Amino acid sequence: MLPRAKEIVEAAGLKMQDAVDFLEEDLKNYRVGKATPAIFNGVTVDYYGTPTPLNQVASITTPDAKTIAIQPWERNMISKIEKAILDANVGLTPSNNGEIIRCVVPALTEERRRELIKKAKAQGETTKVTVRNARRDGIDLLKKAQKNEGLSEDGEKEGEEELQKVTDKYVKAVDAVIAEKEKEILTV
Repeated sequence: MLPRAKEIVEAAGLKMQDAVDFLEEDLKNYRVGKATPAIFNGVTVDYYGTPTPLNQVASITTPDAKTIAIQPWERNMISKIEKAILDANVGLTPSNNGEIIRCVVPALTEERRRELIKKAKAQGETTKVTVRNARRDGIDLLKKAQKNEGLSEDGEKEGEEELQKVTDKYVKAVDAVIAEKEKEILTV
Protein backbone atom coordinates (compact mmCIF):
# COMPACT_ATOMS: atom_id res chain seq x y z
CA MET A 1 0.00 0.00 0.00
CA LEU A 2 1.25 3.48 -0.84
CA PRO A 3 2.40 5.77 2.01
CA ARG A 4 -0.48 8.28 1.63
CA ALA A 5 -3.13 5.53 1.58
CA LYS A 6 -1.50 3.82 4.56
CA GLU A 7 -1.49 7.13 6.46
CA ILE A 8 -5.23 7.62 5.80
CA VAL A 9 -6.06 4.05 6.90
CA GLU A 10 -4.00 4.43 10.10
CA ALA A 11 -5.69 7.73 10.97
CA ALA A 12 -9.12 6.14 10.50
CA GLY A 13 -8.02 3.16 12.62
CA LEU A 14 -7.03 5.53 15.45
CA LYS A 15 -10.47 7.17 15.37
CA MET A 16 -12.08 3.73 15.51
CA GLN A 17 -9.87 2.69 18.46
CA ASP A 18 -10.83 5.90 20.28
CA ALA A 19 -14.52 5.07 19.78
CA VAL A 20 -14.06 1.55 21.23
CA ASP A 21 -12.02 2.94 24.16
CA PHE A 22 -14.78 5.47 24.89
CA LEU A 23 -17.38 2.68 24.84
CA GLU A 24 -15.37 0.59 27.30
CA GLU A 25 -14.94 3.57 29.62
CA ASP A 26 -18.64 4.45 29.41
CA LEU A 27 -19.72 0.88 30.22
CA LYS A 28 -17.62 0.93 33.40
CA ASN A 29 -20.10 3.42 34.84
CA TYR A 30 -22.99 0.95 34.64
CA ARG A 31 -23.94 -0.28 38.10
CA VAL A 32 -24.22 -4.03 37.64
CA GLY A 33 -24.86 -5.25 41.18
CA LYS A 34 -21.30 -5.38 42.41
CA ALA A 35 -19.35 -2.66 44.12
CA THR A 36 -16.91 -0.68 42.00
CA PRO A 37 -15.48 2.81 42.61
CA ALA A 38 -16.20 3.64 38.93
CA ILE A 39 -19.87 4.14 39.91
CA PHE A 40 -18.80 7.51 41.33
CA ASN A 41 -16.81 8.71 38.28
CA GLY A 42 -19.42 11.33 37.44
CA VAL A 43 -20.03 12.52 41.03
CA THR A 44 -18.78 16.00 41.88
CA VAL A 45 -18.68 17.49 45.38
CA ASP A 46 -18.88 21.16 46.34
CA TYR A 47 -15.38 21.60 47.77
CA TYR A 48 -15.17 25.15 49.15
CA GLY A 49 -17.28 26.50 46.29
CA THR A 50 -15.58 24.48 43.54
CA PRO A 51 -17.20 21.41 41.93
CA THR A 52 -14.56 18.69 42.49
CA PRO A 53 -14.63 15.01 41.50
CA LEU A 54 -15.41 12.78 44.48
CA ASN A 55 -12.18 10.81 44.11
CA GLN A 56 -10.22 14.05 44.70
CA VAL A 57 -11.76 14.73 48.12
CA ALA A 58 -11.99 11.18 49.47
CA SER A 59 -10.56 7.71 49.16
CA ILE A 60 -13.01 5.22 47.60
CA THR A 61 -12.57 1.52 48.35
CA THR A 62 -14.58 -1.69 48.05
CA PRO A 63 -14.13 -3.70 51.26
CA ASP A 64 -16.39 -6.44 49.85
CA ALA A 65 -18.40 -7.20 46.69
CA LYS A 66 -21.52 -5.32 47.87
CA THR A 67 -20.10 -2.34 49.79
CA ILE A 68 -18.31 0.84 48.79
CA ALA A 69 -16.50 2.77 51.54
CA ILE A 70 -15.74 6.46 51.09
CA GLN A 71 -13.21 7.97 53.49
CA PRO A 72 -13.23 11.79 53.20
CA TRP A 73 -9.88 13.48 53.72
CA GLU A 74 -11.65 16.17 55.74
CA ARG A 75 -14.40 15.28 58.24
CA ASN A 76 -16.48 18.35 57.43
CA MET A 77 -16.95 16.98 53.87
CA ILE A 78 -19.12 14.02 54.94
CA SER A 79 -22.47 15.79 54.56
CA LYS A 80 -21.43 17.40 51.26
CA ILE A 81 -20.30 14.03 49.87
CA GLU A 82 -23.58 12.37 50.94
CA LYS A 83 -25.55 15.18 49.27
CA ALA A 84 -23.46 14.86 46.09
CA ILE A 85 -24.08 11.08 45.93
CA LEU A 86 -27.83 11.57 46.35
CA ASP A 87 -27.89 14.42 43.79
CA ALA A 88 -25.93 12.33 41.25
CA ASN A 89 -28.75 9.76 41.28
CA VAL A 90 -26.42 6.73 41.01
CA GLY A 91 -29.02 4.54 42.74
CA LEU A 92 -27.14 4.24 46.05
CA THR A 93 -28.07 5.55 49.48
CA PRO A 94 -25.10 6.67 51.57
CA SER A 95 -24.89 6.20 55.34
CA ASN A 96 -22.10 7.34 57.64
CA ASN A 97 -20.69 6.65 61.08
CA GLY A 98 -19.07 10.06 61.48
CA GLU A 99 -15.84 9.03 59.74
CA ILE A 100 -16.66 6.76 56.79
CA ILE A 101 -19.55 6.83 54.32
CA ARG A 102 -20.79 3.40 53.24
CA CYS A 103 -22.94 2.61 50.23
CA VAL A 104 -24.45 -0.85 49.94
CA VAL A 105 -24.93 -1.90 46.32
CA PRO A 106 -28.33 -3.61 46.01
CA ALA A 107 -28.82 -6.63 43.77
CA LEU A 108 -30.24 -5.79 40.36
CA THR A 109 -33.81 -6.68 39.49
CA GLU A 110 -34.47 -8.63 36.30
CA GLU A 111 -36.13 -5.57 34.80
CA ARG A 112 -33.11 -3.36 35.60
CA ARG A 113 -30.77 -5.97 34.06
CA ARG A 114 -32.79 -5.90 30.83
CA GLU A 115 -32.71 -2.08 30.85
CA LEU A 116 -28.92 -2.06 31.28
CA ILE A 117 -28.42 -4.59 28.48
CA LYS A 118 -30.67 -2.56 26.18
CA LYS A 119 -28.74 0.62 27.07
CA ALA A 120 -25.38 -1.11 26.52
CA LYS A 121 -26.49 -2.45 23.12
CA ALA A 122 -27.69 1.02 22.09
CA GLN A 123 -24.32 2.43 23.13
CA GLY A 124 -22.64 -0.30 21.08
CA GLU A 125 -24.69 0.62 18.00
CA THR A 126 -23.73 4.28 18.44
CA THR A 127 -20.08 3.25 18.60
CA LYS A 128 -20.46 1.16 15.43
CA VAL A 129 -21.90 4.23 13.67
CA THR A 130 -18.83 6.20 14.80
CA VAL A 131 -16.56 3.44 13.45
CA ARG A 132 -18.41 3.42 10.12
CA ASN A 133 -18.23 7.23 9.93
CA ALA A 134 -14.46 6.99 10.37
CA ARG A 135 -14.39 4.49 7.47
CA ARG A 136 -16.50 6.80 5.31
CA ASP A 137 -14.22 9.76 6.09
CA GLY A 138 -11.20 7.61 5.22
CA ILE A 139 -12.74 6.60 1.89
CA ASP A 140 -13.47 10.26 1.13
CA LEU A 141 -9.84 11.14 1.86
CA LEU A 142 -8.63 8.30 -0.36
CA LYS A 143 -10.83 9.55 -3.24
CA LYS A 144 -9.51 13.11 -2.75
CA ALA A 145 -5.94 11.78 -2.68
CA GLN A 146 -6.58 9.96 -5.96
CA LYS A 147 -8.09 13.06 -7.53
CA ASN A 148 -5.76 15.77 -6.14
CA GLU A 149 -2.55 14.09 -4.97
CA GLY A 150 -1.95 11.62 -7.75
CA LEU A 151 -2.78 8.45 -5.81
CA SER A 152 -3.32 5.67 -8.35
CA GLU A 153 -6.73 4.07 -8.78
CA ASP A 154 -5.26 0.75 -7.63
CA GLY A 155 -3.76 2.48 -4.58
CA GLU A 156 -7.15 3.96 -3.75
CA LYS A 157 -8.91 0.58 -4.11
CA GLU A 158 -6.23 -1.14 -2.02
CA GLY A 159 -6.65 1.55 0.64
CA GLU A 160 -10.43 1.05 0.66
CA GLU A 161 -10.01 -2.72 1.06
CA GLU A 162 -7.60 -2.22 3.96
CA LEU A 163 -9.96 0.32 5.51
CA GLN A 164 -12.80 -2.22 5.32
CA LYS A 165 -10.64 -4.83 7.09
CA VAL A 166 -9.84 -2.34 9.87
CA THR A 167 -13.53 -1.42 10.13
CA ASP A 168 -14.55 -5.08 10.41
CA LYS A 169 -11.95 -5.57 13.15
CA TYR A 170 -13.33 -2.70 15.23
CA VAL A 171 -16.98 -3.67 14.69
CA LYS A 172 -16.07 -7.14 16.03
CA ALA A 173 -14.30 -5.45 18.97
CA VAL A 174 -17.49 -3.48 19.77
CA ASP A 175 -19.53 -6.70 19.63
CA ALA A 176 -17.06 -8.40 21.98
CA VAL A 177 -17.16 -5.50 24.48
CA ILE A 178 -20.99 -5.52 24.47
CA ALA A 179 -21.13 -9.32 24.83
CA GLU A 180 -18.74 -9.16 27.79
CA LYS A 181 -20.80 -6.43 29.46
CA GLU A 182 -24.03 -8.36 28.83
CA LYS A 183 -22.48 -11.43 30.45
CA GLU A 184 -21.39 -9.29 33.43
CA ILE A 185 -24.88 -7.79 33.80
CA LEU A 186 -26.56 -11.20 33.68
CA THR A 187 -24.20 -12.72 36.27
CA VAL A 188 -26.14 -12.86 39.53
